[in-house]
Amino acid sequence: MDGQFDYVIVGAGSSGSVLAARLAAAGRRVLVLEAGGSDRRFYVQMPLGYGKLFYDPAVNWAYRTEPDPGLNGQRDYWPRGKVVGGSSSINAMVWIRGDESDYDDWQAASGADHWGRDAARAAYRAIEDNADGADTWRGQGGPLHIRSGRDPAHPLVTPFLQACAAAGLPRNADFNGARQEGAGIYQLTIKGGRRNSAARAFLRPAMKSGRIALRTRAHVTRVLLEGRRAVGVEYRWKGALHQARAAEVILAGGAINTPQILMLSGIGPGGALSAHGIEVVLDQPNVGRHLNDHQGINYTWRMRVPTMNDILRPWWGKAWVGARYLLTGGGPLSVSINHGGGFFRTDPSLARPNMQLYFQAFSTLMPRDGERPILSPDPFPGLSIGLSNCRPTSRGWIDLASADPFAAPRITANAFSTDQDVAEMLAAVKFLRRIAAQDPLAPLIAEELRPGPEIRSDTDLIDDFRQRSGTVFHPSCTVRMGRDAATSVIDADLRVRGIDGLRVCDASAFPTLIGGNTNAPAMLMGWIGAERLLATR
Repeated sequence: MDGQFDYVIVGAGSSGSVLAARLAAAGRRVLVLEAGGSDRRFYVQMPLGYGKLFYDPAVNWAYRTEPDPGLNGQRDYWPRGKVVGGSSSINAMVWIRGDESDYDDWQAASGADHWGRDAARAAYRAIEDNADGADTWRGQGGPLHIRSGRDPAHPLVTPFLQACAAAGLPRNADFNGARQEGAGIYQLTIKGGRRNSAARAFLRPAMKSGRIALRTRAHVTRVLLEGRRAVGVEYRWKGALHQARAAEVILAGGAINTPQILMLSGIGPGGALSAHGIEVVLDQPNVGRHLNDHQGINYTWRMRVPTMNDILRPWWGKAWVGARYLLTGGGPLSVSINHGGGFFRTDPSLARPNMQLYFQAFSTLMPRDGERPILSPDPFPGLSIGLSNCRPTSRGWIDLASADPFAAPRITANAFSTDQDVAEMLAAVKFLRRIAAQDPLAPLIAEELRPGPEIRSDTDLIDDFRQRSGTVFHPSCTVRMGRDAATSVIDADLRVRGIDGLRVCDASAFPTLIGGNTNAPAMLMGWIGAERLLATR
């Protein structure tokens, strides 16, 4: 494959799939190397197959963090997509752009208009094929079909939204529209009852052009450098080491794997690399730093009315919903685990929402470290309302555990390490109970199960969310973009400063964490990133 390609893209995830498709449309020849296997799996394509993928090492890196004082010393579980489509092939499919002000932050951090709110809105409208039609905000006719946010997935969604309104959080028909705050039904990356991943929407159609070569189970071990110029990558495939060379190398492995590859290539904190016996090519202390992620928790209630537990737990229910899905493409298996949600402020003086809600007409006890890793509905009618912080101030980092490219990196999440994050989460969990106490939801609730009514004091509430919180799977910013070379790794055109021919295009490049789910902004990164590659090469 040496010399055949204009670009080598490392990672066929949300950003990499979009990037490859757009480069191919511009007539470029692209090699995409993906460490995982094919996304053509039943549980990848079935939307509620999410539960089957959560711990499956066949499609999932299944990382564990270092013991975290902020989580009472526990090791958190971090699933990340190791499959064509990346995490868009194993996620919960919620399509959230983020608050428009998030892109003001990106513009300020990068110093470039092409990452600002106007550019982001235009790009999203070009990306989207929204089932609710086009307007000033939504797009229609783009490559990514977005399932309508108008129809409830479960009867309990309506009383949940009414309870939110009674608690002071009014209905919002479109979180990606004029405002983010409010409660409503999520738009989802689902098309025709099947998951609409970045691979399905972008990469697979683009491969028909003949300008993209996709090699799966190709684990990149390092970037090939000649001096301070990237000339290709080394990767293991079918038990042997291979090389692929191109005019430019783009890392799109995500917030964990991209900094790992950079450090294995000698680009990162010099002292740490030397300690692992890695020759330092570029001492760049920001590689792997500034890790930012949303932390979340669920509150769970036993219900007086049926929930999805009643149909998804018994064998006959599984048989019924399975047959319905196979025959019609519909039913409970054709939707996300998140039926609705919203965004709210824990302090009315805040300029924008700082918390996100997730409504699930379903409940499951999440296993902790050392427990059997399964997701199974609770044996009673259960309902969960979860939340996550939108803009945490805690920062973690990624380090190499060793110079072995097949060893998992060391992830230090550093959750709830600031007083601000603790105070915001405390106020947020109190708001969950306020929602649950409102009509018409309250009469449907039999009892609170997690954490339980005995957990009342601030001290006990804080201890509970330290014990039960965890990632909501949005790690970002570990190779971040910025105008300030002292605090960032790449410039506004995604070029790694100090290394020619090397760029980063994925969630690791986010200058700041978006207030919401990160799959949409990861695809945005690929979309705008392609424009910057074509404009600046």
